[in-house]
Amino acid sequence: MLTLYGIKSCDTCRKARKYFAENDIEYRFHDVRDDGLDIQMLERWSDRIDWTKLLNKQSLTWRKIPEVDRSGITKDRAFALMIDNPTLVKRPVLESNTFIAVGFSEKRFSAFWDNT
Repeated sequence: MLTLYGIKSCDTCRKARKYFAENDIEYRFHDVRDDGLDIQMLERWSDRIDWTKLLNKQSLTWRKIPEVDRSGITKDRAFALMIDNPTLVKRPVLESNTFIAVGFSEKRFSAFWDNT
């Protein structure tokens, strides 16, 4: 089953959801803020993609974190911060049995469907 992880109020997640609706792609939406985010999810994702791609360093939340906590960030520290602040996860995360993608790109998403 295809799962889209994100936040309901995120514009990029809205674009991805609209894309799925317009292309009749069945998926499940998991709001990481409302439905939760746990270490098992982050570990599962990082087994398939570099953990640094999961951390949204462009977010307002990231900028609010003290510089001492941001400098020299490690995977464990990043995951702890993401669990405490789900908005630090770059969105959306698209997960299926065959691929994982972070961020939305209509061109890239289309390529996934063309290869399945």
